Amino acid sequence: MSTINDRTMQLINKALNAAVCRNEAISNNIANVNTRNYKANRVLFEEELKNAMDGLKGKLHTTHSKHINISKSIEDITPKVVKDTTTSMRLDGNNVDIDIENANLAANQLLYNALIQQASKKISVLRHVISEGSR
Repeated sequence: MSTINDRTMQLINKALNAAVCRNEAISNNIANVNTRNYKANRVLFEEELKNAMDGLKGKLHTTHSKHINISKSIEDITPKVVKDTTTSMRLDGNNVDIDIENANLAANQLLYNALIQQASKKISVLRHVISEGSR
């Protein structure tokens, strides 16, 4: 496993992919706020990540392609887009609440920015180690 592709960077990458997917889902919800019978999309990622991380506790980690993979790996975690069919906000069957969607969009943007900062700091530390290690 290369240093730039360690578990932390894999998690940041997966979380960034989920944030992008969530942004698309929220944008679709906002665009369809007046569409009759439209049901909002939700992205499930954090629960999948938690389950995978709980599965990794005490499990063996494979270091070679011929090792038997016992636990679900980080690479297998993907964000899932699901329809929220539990509620209807209006009589026309649409369940998109524009205020909630705007709040979700703002929260997702903050998460995305924090993840970008974390990735940038990790790369900055690696760059510093490389440049100072050669002296």
